[in-house]
Amino acid sequence: MATFKEHLQERSAHSIGRVNAHGYEDSNFLLTKLTENKMSCPMTISMLAPTLGTVGRINEESRTRRNAGYPINFEFDFGPVIEFLNMRLNNAGDPFMECNYGIHSKKFEIAVLDWFARLWELPKDQYWGYVTSGGTEGNMHGLLVGRELFPEGIIYTSCDSHYSIFKAAKMYRVQCIKIDTLFSGEMDYADFRRKLLQNTRSPAIVNVNIGTTMKGAVDDLDEVVMILENCGFANRFYIHCDSALVGLMMPFIKQAPKLTFKKPIGSICISGHKFIGCPIPCGVLITRLMDINHVMSTNIEYISSNDTTIAGSRNGHAPIFLWYALKRIGYNGLCKTVENCLKNAQYLALRLREMGVSVFLNALSITVVFERPNDETFVRKWQLACQGKIAHVVVMPNVSLERINMFLEEFTKSRIALHQDKCVAGDVSQENCLCSLHLDRKKEAV
Repeated sequence: MATFKEHLQERSAHSIGRVNAHGYEDSNFLLTKLTENKMSCPMTISMLAPTLGTVGRINEESRTRRNAGYPINFEFDFGPVIEFLNMRLNNAGDPFMECNYGIHSKKFEIAVLDWFARLWELPKDQYWGYVTSGGTEGNMHGLLVGRELFPEGIIYTSCDSHYSIFKAAKMYRVQCIKIDTLFSGEMDYADFRRKLLQNTRSPAIVNVNIGTTMKGAVDDLDEVVMILENCGFANRFYIHCDSALVGLMMPFIKQAPKLTFKKPIGSICISGHKFIGCPIPCGVLITRLMDINHVMSTNIEYISSNDTTIAGSRNGHAPIFLWYALKRIGYNGLCKTVENCLKNAQYLALRLREMGVSVFLNALSITVVFERPNDETFVRKWQLACQGKIAHVVVMPNVSLERINMFLEEFTKSRIALHQDKCVAGDVSQENCLCSLHLDRKKEAV
């Protein structure tokens, strides 16, 4: 029986209608002096070796360097599936339909989608989804389904939402109402209720954050549903869950609220290059099949598939990497990895507090928020994500205790050298702010 690789090679050999403009074998076309801004001077591999070596060193440095501010998992080794990068895989069209272009990885894609549908408790015959280019596309698709179901709807989302939510609202020309947040980054439910009651005639398209970008806050899905129903929006709402990082973690945390399609939600999306560590930016969107069939099922004859995705041509390599990662680590491995990340995040928050650093950590989160370092060299060195007066470290699987201790040691020296005393009460609350002003007030209160 032919292997998947052999099957793809055979399909490639017989693909004459849709090939690269310069042919599959013309690799020299890409090996050019790009700095000369022309394509007429092909270079040999030996000539390119120094540059490729530099790129390799940069890549290796990025793996071992102090990368702490962005949710990227460097722990996975994808060596066994690297050879698939030599294949021109394009998962064009609907993943559940065999299109005319036969060089794809849709079997792997469906296996990945099945895995996530089971994780979020949506039966196989009731779900639809696809592997996206990332969290932004997942958010755009989820909100598009909501908009198509409720053309007169209003998007409600918290101020701490990812910027792609506001981008989608602008692109779709849908009114977007921002909901205030608590200092934790979680939605202010009183403000949500108040703004819903001001717009009772229009259906509600609600983005629920399952882990905000800056503070890792999780909106209370059950509270959101209850407010919608109490305000008269029963059967007139659509909920999309932006779960870029935390959506894959929550099912493996016993104390966490359940993220499940047994609740009245319309769609969930995650990023595949974050907690899973896929080397190719990608994501996964899962939604309800009946909604897709109702609003997005136009047939495109050219590719012999339905137009159900945002992108037409889609990366066929990402599903293979996602499939490999999920199979490699397994359910039990994910449980242990999530548990370890939570413990390390709590350790980092505790040590920072002992150092006198203002710090905040949401319950069941791996995003440690603290006062922004004054030393910009330190910020760049550790690749910290900053916003206003605060910064954060996302304690991913590669952020080990050894790396945390190295970070703490260097941060201590940096703070002492610059005599840092910064008030961040507005960002982390007075209780968590350890600036001299609030420390004095706490002493006076005692």
